[in-house]
Amino acid sequence: MLDKEIESLIEKELERQNSGIELIASENYPSKEVMKAQGSILTAKYAEGYPGKRYYGGCEIVDQVEGLAISRAKEVFGAEYANVQPHSGSQANFAAYRALLPGGGRILSLDLNDGGHLTHGSPVSFSSHLYSFSHYALGNDGRLAYDSIRKAIDENKPDLLLAGFSAYPFEIDFAKLKEICDEQGAKTGKPLLFMVDMAHIAGLVAAREHMSPLPYADVVTSTTHKTLRGPRGGLILSRRLDLARKLDSAVFPYSQGGPLEHVIAAKAVCFLEAMQPSFREYIKKVKENTLAACLTLKRLGAKTSGTENHLFLLNVLASYRLDGKEAQNLLESIGITTNKNMIHGDSLPPSRCSGLRIGFAAATTRGCTAENAVEIATVIDRALKGGGLAPLKEKVKSIVAGWKDISDL
Repeated sequence: MLDKEIESLIEKELERQNSGIELIASENYPSKEVMKAQGSILTAKYAEGYPGKRYYGGCEIVDQVEGLAISRAKEVFGAEYANVQPHSGSQANFAAYRALLPGGGRILSLDLNDGGHLTHGSPVSFSSHLYSFSHYALGNDGRLAYDSIRKAIDENKPDLLLAGFSAYPFEIDFAKLKEICDEQGAKTGKPLLFMVDMAHIAGLVAAREHMSPLPYADVVTSTTHKTLRGPRGGLILSRRLDLARKLDSAVFPYSQGGPLEHVIAAKAVCFLEAMQPSFREYIKKVKENTLAACLTLKRLGAKTSGTENHLFLLNVLASYRLDGKEAQNLLESIGITTNKNMIHGDSLPPSRCSGLRIGFAAATTRGCTAENAVEIATVIDRALKGGGLAPLKEKVKSIVAGWKDISDL
């Protein structure tokens, strides 16, 4: 490699990830096949527009690439429509809002402190500048309170209900939410649109390990790099073909220019991988490992959210008298990467938080077992209780020594 500085930094990052335990719930490791497609010659091709309707010549091959990605996405998720061009989940959401509410409007989403996303109405996001957001909160048990959502709809009269969250550890009843939307529509005489951002649970949905939102939502958005284990990118799905033109136009030319065909090729690869029986077994192991760690921490006296998917929340303030930032830094010093996170009823600001968000998608990709998950939870507990860090760091090294090298996935 000509650029030795970048080469050195890449090698250092590979070593950092190989020698540690990745528990950030939104991160994962793509396969060599996914990375090969993303690093291919397709990165050199401009292809503004859509297959068969490009603004550049020489698109015969990339049309086939994008067509494969579209057809596979539809097959994996049972969709009638798919747009694989969004560069990120945030841009997928931007386009979905535009298609559904072209003149602006009112959106009801989960309170950001309870596990929503920046693009679900944060004051620092484009979403709150272009749309009027109101929020529903979790119940006292940290779960979605469907009666409270129904009440929030009555009070705020939104044009669109948004579900799908970045830090919610339980299953989501999309059928119930659709039922609530239909009730409101019948009451007011105006349909209440329903949108789902399934970025975190896309892999679980693909593996049939979580209820799919596709039969119920008007539009579903996602990323492809979390539990789906693909390249970093976005995705829009729907069963409503009447929305296809609006959604396509909202992506290109409204919010994006040339699509990243090398990333789209990598998305096609990950969709094919998600259709394999081994992927469902992988997702089952992710859930098993997450539950094993959560139950272990609870047994050791920590306050956790509980879990039914790939993540859980650990209340480090109540459990260890540390804020989230302190706990995150402490664990990182022994080779365990997590991220601070707000929890329901949090008394601390976002810069500190009271909790950690912990997920096992990435660790499971490398070979983490349920027994490893118990060991990891024990190490976390000892570290946060003030145990000796040197032996705990060695324990982390011994755990990952039995896992796959990231370069060989």
